Amino acid sequence: MTSTHTPVDTPEHVALRAAVSSFAKGHAPGGPQEGDSPLDLWAEAGKLGYLGVNLPEEYGGGGGGITELSIVLEELGAAGCPLLMLVVSPAICGTVIARFGTAEQKERWLPGLADGSITMAFGITEPDAGSNSHRITTVARRDEGGGWVLNGRKVFISGVDIADATLIVGRTEDSRTGKLKPCLFIVPRETPGFSHHHIPMELSAPEKQFEVVLDDVRLPADALVGDEDAGLLQLFAGLNPERIMTAAFALGMGRYALDKAVDYARTRQVWKEPIGAHQAIAHPLAQAHIELELARLMMAKAAYLYDAGDDAGAGEAANMAKYAAGEAAVKAVDQAVHTLGGNGLTAEYGLARLITAARVARIAPVSREMILNFVSHQTLGLPKSY
Repeated sequence: MTSTHTPVDTPEHVALRAAVSSFAKGHAPGGPQEGDSPLDLWAEAGKLGYLGVNLPEEYGGGGGGITELSIVLEELGAAGCPLLMLVVSPAICGTVIARFGTAEQKERWLPGLADGSITMAFGITEPDAGSNSHRITTVARRDEGGGWVLNGRKVFISGVDIADATLIVGRTEDSRTGKLKPCLFIVPRETPGFSHHHIPMELSAPEKQFEVVLDDVRLPADALVGDEDAGLLQLFAGLNPERIMTAAFALGMGRYALDKAVDYARTRQVWKEPIGAHQAIAHPLAQAHIELELARLMMAKAAYLYDAGDDAGAGEAANMAKYAAGEAAVKAVDQAVHTLGGNGLTAEYGLARLITAARVARIAPVSREMILNFVSHQTLGLPKSY
């Protein structure tokens, strides 16, 4: 079985892992709460304080950081019931509002984000921009009354149907010269002109994906989060936690698959010994375990740097952690399915659905190729090809 904590876990982190793991196993497929919807799981996790561990105590959170929130998501995933919206609602949106929001915005949104009674989606990806955030075309312009008018489209936005609001990344109109100057706006779900359309995915996940259309969406002046001219600082305050939490999501999935495979290899007997006694089975599983553990250490480093306020250092580590965890999860899931043979493709064991899900960690929120670009340019100092 995979280990339950990393060497850098504090006693409090070990206790948090154990508590979340125990809670999650009661809601895992086949557990006593089988049939519960993700919304039920979300609500109960919120009541227990797990959803807001990274948010300030004065607004109902746990006063911790991304380190603690990544532990929650990893352990939920390792038990077979990950909550994708943890990446979005408390990690991205909650962090941005906590760091840059006004007192009124914090009072309005953070308590609900902390206890799970409010969910917020995050809209950055666009049809023609892809990984190039400099090509974002969603435009925010001032109206005559001092408010804002937003126009644009977003795609692959998770959970818009269940979110009370969406944190939208737009650009101020005068920044279309090519200089990126993103601004962040809170758009409540029922705002006129804001609509969403389901994107069918060949992906087994309770959280759905949507296209979002903003057609002359009028917002009050206080919908803007932070400083209009802060630009990348505010954007990456949300994107670095997103990468760290995606790593946690992938690691939980990889651990879940590996544990299933190890249990099967330990007990499945075709010849004299269980199949796990054969190195052709044992060694690939051992390699998968090693790669997952290495990725967990990088994730822990990224979370530590972010929580310590080192945004630049966290940016490099968060990208590396997301890359390493995505690769490790894909390999772990593939090897787990292969270990079970035909059983690995049955609904009974629940591994085949992870083949597609694990691949998401290689693609979203940024592709592994763009992470390699980042490391080659920012860390190694190599020239850009674009």
